[in-house]
Amino acid sequence: MVLMSKLLEQAIAKLKTLPASEQDAIATLIFEELEDEVLWDRTFEKSQDALAFLAAEAMAEYQAGKTQPLAPESL
Repeated sequence: MVLMSKLLEQAIAKLKTLPASEQDAIATLIFEELEDEVLWDRTFEKSQDALAFLAAEAMAEYQAGKTQPLAPESL
């Protein structure tokens, strides 16, 4: 069983004092954020092969001397 954090308990207690329309608006934002997290996780899972390929390609370029040092001050 997963327990709710103290901070989340405090937030929900505060939300209960708001009018129903504001509670619904905040609940909608929370649900959207949770769905965004699920979509991000799925997208990231699907991109592992592409990321591995890009990393290998970058390492090959580095080992072949085709890269330059990063100069943060010029960004």
